Amino acid sequence: MTDILLGQVLSYSADPFGPSGPAAGRIERKGAVVIRDGVIVDHGPADTIRATYRDAQTTDYGARLISAGFIDAHVHYPQTGIIASWGKRLIDWLNTYTFPEEMRFGDPAYAARQADLYFDLALAHGTTTMCSFGTIHPASVDAFFTQAQARGMRAATGRTCMDRNAPDGLRDTAQSAYDESRALLEKWHGLDRLSYAITPRFSPTSSPAQLEALGALWAEHPDCPMQTHLSEQTDEIAWVKSLYPDARDYLDTYETHGLLREGAMFGHAIHLEPRERARLAEAGAALIHCPTSNTFIGSGLFDMARAKAEGQIVGLATDTGGGSSFSMLRTMAAAYEIGQLTGTPLHAAQLWWLATCGSARALRQHDMIGNIAKGMEADLVVIDLTSTPLIAQRASRAEDAWESIFPTIMMGDDRAIKSVWIAGQKAL
Repeated sequence: MTDILLGQVLSYSADPFGPSGPAAGRIERKGAVVIRDGVIVDHGPADTIRATYRDAQTTDYGARLISAGFIDAHVHYPQTGIIASWGKRLIDWLNTYTFPEEMRFGDPAYAARQADLYFDLALAHGTTTMCSFGTIHPASVDAFFTQAQARGMRAATGRTCMDRNAPDGLRDTAQSAYDESRALLEKWHGLDRLSYAITPRFSPTSSPAQLEALGALWAEHPDCPMQTHLSEQTDEIAWVKSLYPDARDYLDTYETHGLLREGAMFGHAIHLEPRERARLAEAGAALIHCPTSNTFIGSGLFDMARAKAEGQIVGLATDTGGGSSFSMLRTMAAAYEIGQLTGTPLHAAQLWWLATCGSARALRQHDMIGNIAKGMEADLVVIDLTSTPLIAQRASRAEDAWESIFPTIMMGDDRAIKSVWIAGQKAL
């Protein structure tokens, strides 16, 4: 069956941080998207598309915006239950909230319930792909992938590895991290739309031997993503220096053990040294900006303008539960606010690109998801740009299409999500 979705259609021809600027984002005010067998086969002006595909089933979304679905490039689904916990910085947050909650994921039934809840929340906010940390328990990975597979989603996760500086019950060894990660990888990676992410939590909770083992696993399976954390807070960086006294810097703790190249995704990456910045760009690794988390936990301000000027690959993420919202709209708004504080306000076209194309590039899946183009997988979100009276009255004053979108970025929530399509099937 062929489906046509009618509405305002948003697509990108290039990175709007590049020479074309915001003009790289195009909004077809009376547009259409054609879907067949889970793939976008065409898009363009509504009249042209309808005349070409006369026998297609049509869904008319009026003036609502049709976009590629949001891609959350760094999330901790096991922290769903502790989102918005009060008053701790990173290390205290882990010990007070995160580790006790992650202990519960040794129970497969609990892991399954939390995974189901997480995916319901993510879809309700228009997120169609995510890359999540699991816990040390294989059941946490199985629960996540089971839900993603049942919903037909493109998604990634991995068993979180920690062999030191973690409580009893959440520590493994270098060998068990390798063995259990490999078993889960062989079970899930490449199955349907699923990808296994090799996942050391971060250098303070992994010994050099464990990082070496995970680097070896990644070398054996280079098409997998690798996710971890980097330079989130200054006291964390000082801790890393005490644990790795011979390392040139924080990034070097990963680089030395084979965990720096294209496909590596480093969450936060706020307080970087010049050598780290140069090596990240040279290696083609991705920085994942987590703005609501960075402010909620008091980590610092990510300098988006500098990162993009350096040629860094940058994705956007909620980092729930350290982040305070499942909404990529709220995440875009926080990225805008941080841009203001660092001296560069981000255009709506740039914010939306980060939440779609940018995160897809970070995942090395930009040839499949993140944009509306022929041959891309049909993961789409339909946005009501007048979802509340306040947003509607501001949008009514807009002088161009991007100005009509910006109030939804800054003030929108799950009420703005009119519909979600996964692999060409309506999921919400």
